Amino acid sequence: MLAEAGTNSNPRNAKGELDMSATLTGPYPPVLVRAGEAEHLDLIGHVLLADSSATGGALTSHRVALARGADGAVPHRHDHASELFYILDGAFDLLVDEDVITARADDLLVVPPGVAHAFAAHRGFTAEALVIATPGIERFDYFRHVVRRREGTESLEVLAGLQDRFDTHFLDSAAWQRARATG
Repeated sequence: MLAEAGTNSNPRNAKGELDMSATLTGPYPPVLVRAGEAEHLDLIGHVLLADSSATGGALTSHRVALARGADGAVPHRHDHASELFYILDGAFDLLVDEDVITARADDLLVVPPGVAHAFAAHRGFTAEALVIATPGIERFDYFRHVVRRREGTESLEVLAGLQDRFDTHFLDSAAWQRARATG
């Protein structure tokens, strides 16, 4: 039997704080997300595939597709999750700690917890990747907040206030700023 996205419990305690001991809820049914059923956030190029609630806390997954040279995620870190980037097409510039690398189709990058990272399409290239965070955390609402921020309907302060909730902590990176400025 296949699970529908969003049917398992949230790994948060009664106070809304992340409870890592409750993140993995044990075996869960196989999850199938049909292409036509996935939520598309076109403004940021994301397709939301499977959130933590659908996978018993095992992972969160989305696809990102960026236009030529487009910015993706600003520098940030996750304290509790590793993030995997499998490049499907094009080329990404990726911040990894203080290094900026270029990854191309069929390259794989796994960023451990606590490591600064960011991504954007390499200048002159489009970029598409499958992104998986594990263990999972309910993160789809974070992406919806990012959309509202980019639309101008939500302030940066709102997004900044949600860093702990979504285990996405914003950082400054001189290396990333230099790389994006010089292309």
